[in-house]
Amino acid sequence: MGKLIKNHWARLVILTAAAYQICAALEAFFWPKIFWDFLTKNLDGAVKPIPALQIINMLLGVLGLAWEWPLGFLAGTGLHRSIEARLIIYPLSALCALLIYQGTNAGLYYIVGMIAYFWAYSEGEVVCPEPWTLPKRGSTARRPGV
Repeated sequence: MGKLIKNHWARLVILTAAAYQICAALEAFFWPKIFWDFLTKNLDGAVKPIPALQIINMLLGVLGLAWEWPLGFLAGTGLHRSIEARLIIYPLSALCALLIYQGTNAGLYYIVGMIAYFWAYSEGEVVCPEPWTLPKRGSTARRPGV
C-alpha cells in the first residue's frame, strides 16, 4: 500500500468544510442564530438586522473552495502551494463558522483539516503546483530494483 499524503486528505476535508460553510451561511440568512446565544445575547448584532456574519461566512467558504479545488488562475501560485498560509486563514474560517448555529459542523471539519495540514507541514510535505498530483522524484532518487 502507498503512503498517506496528508495534504491531499486535508484538502478533501477542507473542501467539505467550505461547502458546508457556504450552505450554513445561506441557511443563516433565513434563520439567523448565533451558536453561543445561550451564554450571551451580545453577539446577536452580528447576524441581525444586518447579516454581516453570514456574508463573511459565505466569502470565506467560497475562498476555501477556490483555494482547495483550485481555480485556474490560482493553481500553482505561491499562495496555492503554501501550507503556512492555510494554517493562518483556516482558523479564521473555523471561528466564523463556529459562531453561527448552522456552521458548527463546518467549524469542526476545518479543525480536523487544520490538524491534517499541520501534520503534513511537520513531516515536510509540499503542495504540488499542479493540483492532485504527486511530487516529482528528484534525479538522485533510486528506484527499487535498479
